[in-house]
Amino acid sequence: MLKGKKILLGISGGIAAYKTPELARLLMKQGADVKVVVTKNALQFVTAFTLETLTHHKVYVDMFEGPAEYHTEHISLAQWADCFVVAPATANVMAKMANGIADDALSTTNLACKCPVMVVSAMNENMWDHPATQHNVQVLTSRGVEVLMPAEGELACGVTGKGRMPEPDVIVMKLVEMLTPKTLKGKKVLLTAGPTYERIDPVRFIGNFSTGKMGCALAEVCMRRGAEVTLVAGPMQQVTSAAIRRIDVMSAAEMFEATIREFPQQDVAILSAAVADFTPEHMADVKIKREKDDLTFTLKPTHDIAATLGTMKQENQKLVGFALETNQEHENAERKLTKKNLDFIVLNSLNDKGAGFGYDTNKITILDKTGQCDFPLKSKQQVAEDIINHLENLL
Repeated sequence: MLKGKKILLGISGGIAAYKTPELARLLMKQGADVKVVVTKNALQFVTAFTLETLTHHKVYVDMFEGPAEYHTEHISLAQWADCFVVAPATANVMAKMANGIADDALSTTNLACKCPVMVVSAMNENMWDHPATQHNVQVLTSRGVEVLMPAEGELACGVTGKGRMPEPDVIVMKLVEMLTPKTLKGKKVLLTAGPTYERIDPVRFIGNFSTGKMGCALAEVCMRRGAEVTLVAGPMQQVTSAAIRRIDVMSAAEMFEATIREFPQQDVAILSAAVADFTPEHMADVKIKREKDDLTFTLKPTHDIAATLGTMKQENQKLVGFALETNQEHENAERKLTKKNLDFIVLNSLNDKGAGFGYDTNKITILDKTGQCDFPLKSKQQVAEDIINHLENLL
């Protein structure tokens, strides 16, 4: 997700600096080229050798050390970077950045930067709450700096409170969000994700193996691209970003009701949930006991969400469906595309190894009125990018 991006990582002298090798590793895993500039105090917590070994670049610590790669390295680093991330950012470094002080390699580089800047704060809770620090946060934010607030937890001083540096994976995802072009800004996108549970009695249900991973990946991509996202989520364990408006439901009927209610205000609906086609005609009021050798249920059809939205769809709205098939995949998907008035449909097959329920990967074919496009097996995150790219071409 950061392929080709040049990330300048600034490390200041806080105990959380010990997490920065992992942060650098994760950034590079996402495809970024990482260079590091540190304060001298940062090297009390992490060594230059470790950082150089991980990034394959020299670590910059002294403005006047020699021999130098450039004569004005702080200017060259600032011009090289697509983004400057300061993690951890101590109260001292944040104060320097807010007040334009440039007395070491990190603060001088910051002053020369014209690229986006993210500050990942980490300090004692009392230092964070101090009016001076809060004033500096306001100053930095007003200048367009992305200030990532500290997390709550056990601090180095032994107390529990707000001041911990967010974990490296959180920082990486915030950075991805920050650097993603806002190509869907101003658009409202409705998604469905996960399974539905159709109750038999108070403790049992009919369901499926959907985890909601694909739908949640789609929601996150839309959110990062600037869309206002509403996710109607069936029962699942997936966690979504706070910026995504989430409506949790249980049954197909509840998902139908929520989706129909929300759709008229949306520009796009993406229906990736594995909604039950049938539900018990009657639900028992009490737990059904094992009193005989067999048990028969009468099932009735659920409301067809895609077909209903297809009849509601206005000219300015786009509707995307999903098809999970085990046989006659393309014929069934093409029939669904036309019958339900979809703009395109995403086909995945349970016959493809590594695709379908429960996997972190997926293999899809996108079909629309102009034809089809096949994609190789990819992570669901990458698949989500492919799907939204196709959507953007339609928009």
